[in-house]
Amino acid sequence: MSWKAIHRWLGLTVGTLAVVLGISGAILAIDPVQQAWQARAAPGDLTVATLVERVTRTVPDAEEIRHLPSGAIVVFSFAGEQPQASYIDPTDGRVLGPWQASVLPRWVKNLHRSWLLGDAGRWLAAGVALAMTVLCASALVLLLRRMGGWQRLTKKVRGTLAQRTHVVTGRVVLLVLLLTSVTSLTMSASTLGLVVLDVGTEPEVLSVVSGQPALPGAQLAPLQSLLVKDLRKLNVPGATDPEDTWKLTTAQGQGWIDRYSGQMLAWQDASLAQRVVDLAVVLHTGESAWLWAVVLGLVGASVLLFWLSGFFIWRQARNQTPKITGNVPMAQADVLIFVASEGGSTWGFAQTLQDALSLCGHRVHTSALENFQTTAATGQVLVLAATYGEGQAPAHASGALALISKLKATNVPVSVPITVLGFGDRQYPAFCAFSEALERQLRSQGWPALLPLECIHQQSAQQFARWGIALAQALNEPLVLAHVPRVPPTTVLTLIGRQNFAVAGGQPTAILRFAWPARGLRTCLGTHGLVRFSAGDLVGIVPPGSSVPRFYSLASGWQDGFLEICVRQMPGGQCSKHLLALKAGDNIHAFIRLNPGFALPQTRKPVLLIGAGTGVAPLAGFIRRNDRMRPMHLYFGGRDPAQDFYFGPEIERWLGEGRLTSLQTVFSRVPQGGGYVQDALRRDAERVRHWVSQGAIVRVCGSRAMAQGVADALDTVLAPLQLSVAKLKSKERYAEDVF
Repeated sequence: MSWKAIHRWLGLTVGTLAVVLGISGAILAIDPVQQAWQARAAPGDLTVATLVERVTRTVPDAEEIRHLPSGAIVVFSFAGEQPQASYIDPTDGRVLGPWQASVLPRWVKNLHRSWLLGDAGRWLAAGVALAMTVLCASALVLLLRRMGGWQRLTKKVRGTLAQRTHVVTGRVVLLVLLLTSVTSLTMSASTLGLVVLDVGTEPEVLSVVSGQPALPGAQLAPLQSLLVKDLRKLNVPGATDPEDTWKLTTAQGQGWIDRYSGQMLAWQDASLAQRVVDLAVVLHTGESAWLWAVVLGLVGASVLLFWLSGFFIWRQARNQTPKITGNVPMAQADVLIFVASEGGSTWGFAQTLQDALSLCGHRVHTSALENFQTTAATGQVLVLAATYGEGQAPAHASGALALISKLKATNVPVSVPITVLGFGDRQYPAFCAFSEALERQLRSQGWPALLPLECIHQQSAQQFARWGIALAQALNEPLVLAHVPRVPPTTVLTLIGRQNFAVAGGQPTAILRFAWPARGLRTCLGTHGLVRFSAGDLVGIVPPGSSVPRFYSLASGWQDGFLEICVRQMPGGQCSKHLLALKAGDNIHAFIRLNPGFALPQTRKPVLLIGAGTGVAPLAGFIRRNDRMRPMHLYFGGRDPAQDFYFGPEIERWLGEGRLTSLQTVFSRVPQGGGYVQDALRRDAERVRHWVSQGAIVRVCGSRAMAQGVADALDTVLAPLQLSVAKLKSKERYAEDVF
């Protein structure tokens, strides 16, 4: 079982019980704080001998002096037959008033420690503490994976409100929650007798009656050298028992003092187990450290926030994850389908394939690629693998190649045919690179194939249907793959404004602005296709008559109160034609796809923005939200400033406001226009090197050809610094959004 699965199911089950422990723990944290505020603490240089002298003067029948974790001094005595406990002012021994153990209801403590069930409840609490330790450990693993390691733990968190709440809260309090879980286990082990705290039986010690009067406590040498801050408890010898001794307890152990000579008769060091448990009590309860108790109270209350945000994340993932219907158990299936998908769309193709194979009489089981294996019943294996980013595997399948490699080492039979179908986008050089790597791995290990590798471009249902024809012929079965792509939940956006740009032989272009829907709970939680987005994220738009969304880079963030894109008419482009025909008041159906790799990190380092044509859209969004006035330098390339200087007036205004530090424009179709952006970068080589040497973040947006030209130019410009685009990418300082 993966860390993610462990965390999910423990969170949904044990997490419910942990909410009770967290809230009750937060209530209990009030007590150490209140006790500390009420305590009249002893001066740091006050000795126990002096304290005894002051106490016995005001409470002559004192039987025990206790130094509470809060710092208060409490004296236990009898008034006749009635026991009493009193707060004492350690500076003069005055009685300040009666002492009560706690102002909180006892049942709250019993609920927290034993679920109000006695010994059985203590075992239950121990079990919950163990589960919480595993839950916190899994959360730490997942947090580090999501953020990219310890070094990137403080970077900006993206996603829905629930996701951001869960992650941000986690990185603030997770280590404290892990600590409280471990200390709870330690305390439970002590309470349940699973560890031995005592070093042995107490020694039989008696004061030697010498006929001389007992020494006053102030004259006992061991008490004269001991500070009150190190005292836990001091038992005064009884007046009616001449052989009774003084008993001293500190964190280091306990000792017995002769009442006549003042000599230490015996000493027992505290066991290591006792010291560990004592430390666990302080760390778990905040006793003797009221500021830490405040932290513990806040962390305990955060458990409810954790559980609620985790529940919403789970529900959203459950709603969005394609549910494969008709799955038979893997051991009984004669056809296995394995899927690697980053956004979830490939699962829809898998469902279509499974349904078609089932109609042909096959028993089919579909699972994620990281579960790859074969069984005795397996006759065919089909792998549907999407490629993510620059040729990587989808996150969930990142270890698939290693897994398949290990299967050879375990001598798994390789007679079952395995056919790979790739999904990708031909606009990217790494088109279907992961599926190609899978194909090479499988063939090198000797696995046969029913069909050669086929790659589907942009989730084309037509290509998938053609591949289905080839598969039907290879199987000699009437297989038909009629796929209707799944689209995430969408919402309706209304066009509220547009800027049209002259055609002049080119493609029509417009900047379209849509109203951002009312920010209700569903919007914040991202349950209807929209999440809190930023410039550089993508909006998916489903045009009428199509089930395949098209994606556009956003030129605005949610803080702007609107959603803005720049659209150019593409040859044969169904979606761009639809968008450019919209009028004010018309609606579209859209959803957000986050693009965290293109987002700007939270830093004051300079930013180098390079864009051409409509690719300036997300860069304009970055500048628009540059409220902190960090240095931003824009290189913009177009054809003619009179026709395609998109966001031109806004860019000039931002330059005047200081949101944009410098601007370099080039236009390739006008005399003295300066050529292309890569030409401008070469001309400004010294300035570019200066910015990069200062740690500049680089963002490039435009066509694939333009991005390649920029990369080549920057490699040349940065060579004197022994830097390159590849090195900047490895340091996450360079990212592209290309089309």
